[in-house]
Amino acid sequence: MQLYSPLALLLLLLIPLLGWLMLRKKQTAAVTFSSLNAVRDCPVSWRVRLRPLLVIARLVCLALLIIGLARPRKGTVLSEISTEGVAIEIVVDHSGSMGTEMDYYGQKLNRLETLKKVLSDFIMGKEGLAGRSGDLLGLVTFARYPDTVCPLVLSHNVLLEFLKNTGIVRLRSEDGTAIGDAVALAAARLQKAEQEIQQRNKKLNKAGILTTAEKADFKIKSKAIILLTDGRNNMGQYIPMQAAEMAKKWGIKIYTVGIGSGQAFATVQTMMGTFKMPVEQDLDEPLLKAIAETTGGFYGRADDAQALREIIEKIDKLEKTEVKSVQYTQYAEKFGPWTLAAVVILLCEMLAGCTIFRKIP
Repeated sequence: MQLYSPLALLLLLLIPLLGWLMLRKKQTAAVTFSSLNAVRDCPVSWRVRLRPLLVIARLVCLALLIIGLARPRKGTVLSEISTEGVAIEIVVDHSGSMGTEMDYYGQKLNRLETLKKVLSDFIMGKEGLAGRSGDLLGLVTFARYPDTVCPLVLSHNVLLEFLKNTGIVRLRSEDGTAIGDAVALAAARLQKAEQEIQQRNKKLNKAGILTTAEKADFKIKSKAIILLTDGRNNMGQYIPMQAAEMAKKWGIKIYTVGIGSGQAFATVQTMMGTFKMPVEQDLDEPLLKAIAETTGGFYGRADDAQALREIIEKIDKLEKTEVKSVQYTQYAEKFGPWTLAAVVILLCEMLAGCTIFRKIP
């Protein structure tokens, strides 16, 4: 609560003086009596004793009007966010080979689980990663076929839920590594990003569920793909380099991350028990380097979680987001209750003066 015209409160200093003048004011009307001796012995009634309350009520009325004149008001701080961010498609390999064990700071997790933990930190921010709160992020997974698991969104809680539920492909008929198709799908999603955002926001606005972030004037500063895989292209319609050229034409950078290790093992369940079997590395590093270099990105090799985090941190620094927030205050005038109280007190004072406190003459 604040006052728009606080100097108006200086008028309150005049109220004590005004009250003193009103209470000492001499009566002008008189009635002639032959003798006042009998009147002096009469007790003073409660109406006479309480009559100064009329003066007090009048002064309270003036005080409330002065406060109303100062215009008390309550402000609500509102924010408008203008974001110039990055649109990023995270392309994750979830083929059978991603079930191979990988070191996650002393723990033995499979490659996909390790990747999911590091990507979660990249999205939300943790331990050296600032988070991508101002970015459009989407998720594409692939094995034999690519799938758009989550469209480009600014609300990342949904994206994290989809990432959490991503698992290793189970059917042999769906296993494989379609790098070219995955890159082509992610690039097409980014190329149509602005159009899809406008269409989705119109639908959400009609439903009345548009979030603060989605209401923002979002402008895509740059577009990027983060491709994470541990294999070589052996499926799909698109040749990886053709997809890379298409991404380059649309101004999309591709950062490629090779997941692998020279000493990789996979846990195998058999009737005789659980065994760890060595897995031959099948990572096509020359191809991943060529894809990255063609589009202006870079290639990084991740043998463990620490190496993967360092690569993601490097991408995080290169693809920065600028968020501008403008705050303003919306005020609601609160002088009405003060003025209404003054009017009520004034009416009560006038009514009392004409009835129980009425005097003659």
